[in-house]
Amino acid sequence: MALNLLPMGELGAIETNGTLTFGLWLPWVSAADGNRVAVKIIHETDQFLQNVPPREFPLSHTVRDPYGDFWSVTVPIAGTPPAVAGSAWGMPGRYVYRYTIVNPNVGTLDWIIDPFAREFGVGKLSAFTLGYQPYTWSAEEVDWRTPRLSDLVLYEINIGEFGGDLNRVGNVIAYLADLGVNAVEIMPLSNVGTSVDWGYLPIGYFGVDERFGKRSDFRALVDLCHQHGIAVIVDVVYGHTGVDFPYYDAYTRLRYRDNPFMGPFAKDYFSNFGKSTDFNRPLTRDYFYTVNHHWLDVYHVDGFRYDCVPNYWDGPLGVGYASLVFETYQLAKSKLAQADPAWRRFDGGPGKPPNLVQMAEQLEDPQGVLRTTYSNSTWQNSTFDAARSVARGDRGRLFDLGLQLGLFGYPEQETTNDVSIPKTALQYIENHDHERFLCNFGTYNPDEAGNPLFQEGDRSRWFMLQPYLIALLMSKGIPLLWQGEEFAENYFLPDVGEGRVALLRPLRWDYFYDGSGQPIVTLIR
Repeated sequence: MALNLLPMGELGAIETNGTLTFGLWLPWVSAADGNRVAVKIIHETDQFLQNVPPREFPLSHTVRDPYGDFWSVTVPIAGTPPAVAGSAWGMPGRYVYRYTIVNPNVGTLDWIIDPFAREFGVGKLSAFTLGYQPYTWSAEEVDWRTPRLSDLVLYEINIGEFGGDLNRVGNVIAYLADLGVNAVEIMPLSNVGTSVDWGYLPIGYFGVDERFGKRSDFRALVDLCHQHGIAVIVDVVYGHTGVDFPYYDAYTRLRYRDNPFMGPFAKDYFSNFGKSTDFNRPLTRDYFYTVNHHWLDVYHVDGFRYDCVPNYWDGPLGVGYASLVFETYQLAKSKLAQADPAWRRFDGGPGKPPNLVQMAEQLEDPQGVLRTTYSNSTWQNSTFDAARSVARGDRGRLFDLGLQLGLFGYPEQETTNDVSIPKTALQYIENHDHERFLCNFGTYNPDEAGNPLFQEGDRSRWFMLQPYLIALLMSKGIPLLWQGEEFAENYFLPDVGEGRVALLRPLRWDYFYDGSGQPIVTLIR
């Protein structure tokens, strides 16, 4: 079942010479049934002033294929007088906006964000920049080529913990290149509703969360990474959303018995705090396919790490995950055939598949997802589990650890339609989901109150990391380092609970210089 790209030139907030056009599909929300939709807009500098209300503009309703009810309006910002004299309305800069729906049965629904927004404000607000200047890519970008799968050395980062924002992360890209890293995997950049968050409950998909910076900041970071020989892989969450995602939020408050986007599909791991997306719905499938295209085309990323694949796994011939990665692979092939310069980075050579990285987090069956889909890499916890058991004293797992380090049972390539696609798995002993490996050798608690969240691994035992890191870096597959692993970062992380994600754990860069960190840095280099 072929997927379709949504017409992004007509969706979200689109500026042309000071005039904004807003458009969105709201299937089953029809003017004929008495519904009205409006957009509320205010300049960002005015949003907290009690005497400056937002300007409100009604949207017009049409029926458009293939999803039905479509709402849109054109707003000449510069030609529309401000609601209050002296406000920033009409001036260049960031504006925040939201939609409202007036429904004859439930009344007025306010604070509905835009599912197609490219920028975001604080909390539940979409945004746009009046006078936005597109980023100009460096001259070197056209020559960038995504590394082959077999050459990748991966480094996972959380923007908020690694540097705080995109600009500060850019300051240490040269350090990562010097460390020997040639790919970064960035935890979700999508918009979320809270200020301290890992990013796995997204409510906006087409831009960078305002916590980290602006869309031009991320383009600049990708450009800089490429100049230093580092590919950029983004972590994406398609099987579930946060509760404020508009296609869940609006239809729930409308009290509709059905939903054109959300609903049960495969395995629902997150029903206690997130909501499942329904890939049986055409809008859902096309939406996430368009999200992939957007990040590849607009931001020049080199691939994706697909979070929690079981959320939308309905088999190798299904309409969920397998279809999405196949269509994304075909998209890259098509762009290469068209000689699109923005996609030249994926050129693997004559008769070779694109070097696009499509990495599954399919921990239930990592070997199977490589054999039966167009994923070319996968996370797997078997090496991690065996290494942790050995570190905790179970010497009976040594043989198992050896097998996992050699990726026993994993395919190295699969031939489909006469094209051989390289396949491999990641190897790691640390990642964002687990406590630091040092914690296996002993912990202490610097907190006087004894709060277990503040436990730390004993860095005096740094030397016990060495054999595991040597095995990791010499193993078969793609080695993955989790930020700070190279200088013996030692945070504890609980296996469950809100304390996993609601506590910021910034890197302690001073560890780089001390007697525990320096030997590990030297080893990895």
